[in-house]
Amino acid sequence: MKNISLMPLDTFTVINRTVLNDRDRSILIMLYQPIIGSTSINLYLNLWSLLDRIEVMSKTLNHKNLISLMGISLKELLESREKLEGVGLIKTYLKEGEINDYVYELYSPLQVSEFFNNPILNTCLYTSVGSIEYKRIKESFKIPSSNLKDYENISKKFSDIFKTDTLMDIDTTGIVKKNYAHLGIASNIDVDDLLENIPDIMLNHTKVSDTTKDLIIKLAYVYNFSKEQTLDIINNSINEKHNIDTNLLRNNFSNYFTFEHGGNLPSIMFKTQPDGLKKEITSTSPKARMIYKFENTSPYNYLCMKSKSKKPTPSELDIVAYLLVDIGLLPGVVNVLIDYVLKINNNKLTKNFITAIASQWKRSNIRTVEEAIKIAKEEQTKKVETPKVIKVTKKEETPEWFDKEIEKGKDEEKISKMKAMLRGE
Repeated sequence: MKNISLMPLDTFTVINRTVLNDRDRSILIMLYQPIIGSTSINLYLNLWSLLDRIEVMSKTLNHKNLISLMGISLKELLESREKLEGVGLIKTYLKEGEINDYVYELYSPLQVSEFFNNPILNTCLYTSVGSIEYKRIKESFKIPSSNLKDYENISKKFSDIFKTDTLMDIDTTGIVKKNYAHLGIASNIDVDDLLENIPDIMLNHTKVSDTTKDLIIKLAYVYNFSKEQTLDIINNSINEKHNIDTNLLRNNFSNYFTFEHGGNLPSIMFKTQPDGLKKEITSTSPKARMIYKFENTSPYNYLCMKSKSKKPTPSELDIVAYLLVDIGLLPGVVNVLIDYVLKINNNKLTKNFITAIASQWKRSNIRTVEEAIKIAKEEQTKKVETPKVIKVTKKEETPEWFDKEIEKGKDEEKISKMKAMLRGE
């Protein structure tokens, strides 16, 4: 894939490949925004707003206009565009020249039922917002139930109202319609090769659709399962008619992961530091290698590296899920935190201990691996510094009446007795 530098004077045109409406705006904000961020959604809405009155194509503009309109940097625009590409909301085409020319094709967000049935987007939403907010969002899209038991449907049929003679030939070539771009996934699993391991007596291979194969790839990606694990799950998802039951397939993937990993949703556990927050490595020094490892290793795999058993415990996974989802630390920062806590806490990950540090890092807005390493070193330096010995002089408690002038003329006898007592008489 080409790595072309985006320049302010590079031109672009927006082409609408779908039908967009206000319902799509709600879906973008409520379902997609928690996954790709508000800047990416803002970019999509701005590209949408540039379309002509019949929402087909925009004028040719340059990116300087766009970044001025949005109030963001060119780098932020590029990162936001790539996120939109990743979730299938736009496709980008490039024609190189003295001034590069881009075409941005807009595609519809998935409709609500399709979104929640998509294992990747559904899981990403859950891990982005947490269980409570996820349930609230899902509830907001449910159709209110209505009791029509005592009502009769009296709606007219089309044939009751209209009469037709001869039907016209139907030609829908070029007519605009809802159009969706598919999620691109780089999978290490060849489904066809995997299914060949299942004998015909068990599986009716001719009935395995492309949709089912695509679902297997997505589920294996979400749960980060190996070929062997995926094959085992497929075998257990074949029904009595020798077909793959997709509902059973989904449940088996989820149950297998729950059994193996203590019930934590997996998607974010296998993500690495976002590319936009990675440091450009220009040397092979120990520090550069360390940063590269933290940035390009997922928290799950980093735990595996640190675990003597080569497999994290359910409690460790629970801690990492809490750091990523509830506190909201980024994967590379979590790796630094794990490494730091293991070093200062006798190789133990204690939830209360690590959460206290994580909360401090979050308040300090630690987002990059370099920032995390710096604050960890500062904390460690404070711990190893020899405390200064401060001499404390005990302060005698002073009576309440000390240094106060005694009023004269009220009780001379008491004053005389007090003076005698002070002289020791």
